[in-house]
Amino acid sequence: MGSTSERRRYPSGLSDARWALVEPMLTNWRDDKARHGLNIGTPPQHNLRDPLDATPYVARTGIPWRYLPHDYPHWNTVYHYFGKWERDGIFEQLNARLRRRVREDEGRTPEPTGFVIDAQSVKTSTNVPVREQGADVGEKIVGRKRSIIIDTTGLMLTALVTAASIQDSIAGERLLNHLAADHPGIRKGWADRGYREYLVDHAARLGIDLEVVRRTSGTKGFTVLPRRWVVERTLCWLMHHRCPARDYEALPARSTAMIYIAMIALMIRRITHESTPTWRGA
Repeated sequence: MGSTSERRRYPSGLSDARWALVEPMLTNWRDDKARHGLNIGTPPQHNLRDPLDATPYVARTGIPWRYLPHDYPHWNTVYHYFGKWERDGIFEQLNARLRRRVREDEGRTPEPTGFVIDAQSVKTSTNVPVREQGADVGEKIVGRKRSIIIDTTGLMLTALVTAASIQDSIAGERLLNHLAADHPGIRKGWADRGYREYLVDHAARLGIDLEVVRRTSGTKGFTVLPRRWVVERTLCWLMHHRCPARDYEALPARSTAMIYIAMIALMIRRITHESTPTWRGA
C-alpha cells in the first residue's frame, strides 16, 4: 500500500502545503504520547498523514468508515486515529490554531471580541442510537441538533451536538460557559429569537452582552438580518460535507469532531489558496 505522497490524491486529500499546516501539531501529539509511554497503536507502515488524509475523505463523501478505498490504511486504523484525535481534542485545537492564522492573514486580531450563536437540527442515519436522537418540533426533524458559536467572520469558536429535542438555550448555556473560559476577551454576541431571555441573563453573568436579533416589525418575506446571515453561511459551509449534511456518527462527540474537520478543511484551503470540489457539484 502506497503512502499519500506516492498515490494519486483524491479531491479531498491533503496537498503538501495543507499537510505542512497541520503536521507539527500531530507530530507533537505523537511524540508526547511516546514520552509518556502511551501506546497509540502506530502501525510501522503508516505515517500520520495517511489516516488524517482519509478522515476528510469520509467527511466529504459521507461513506461508512468500512467503505474506505483500499489505497488508504485499513478502516480500523483510520477510525482508531480518528477516535484518539477526537478524545484528545486535536481537531478542536487544530481549528483554533488555523482560525487564528486566518484572522491574522486577513489583518484581524488573533482572538475575536464578538460572536454569533445559532443551532441547526439535522436528520440522522439508522446507525445512530435512538437514545441519542430527539424531535425538534419546530423544524419537524427527528435527529440531532448542532449548536455552534462563530466569530464575526464565520469561523468556528466552539460547537456542541445534542439530541434535536434539547432546547436551544440549554445547549447555548453550555456553549457560552466554554466560550467564556477559552476566549476571555469576548464581550459581545448576537443570537436569534429562538434563544430565551435566561440565556441573555446567563451571558451577562459571564460579562457578555448577548443581543437577540429580531425582524423589523411589519417585514414580510425573506430578509437578511444583521449578523445572522454570517452564521447561516457557516451552516451552509458545513453542508458542503456529506457527513454534517446528515449525522452518521453513533457518538455525539464524533459528530462534533466532523464539524471541526469541515472547518479545518475550509481554513487550510483559504490559507493555501487551494480549492476542493464539493459533493454538490459532483
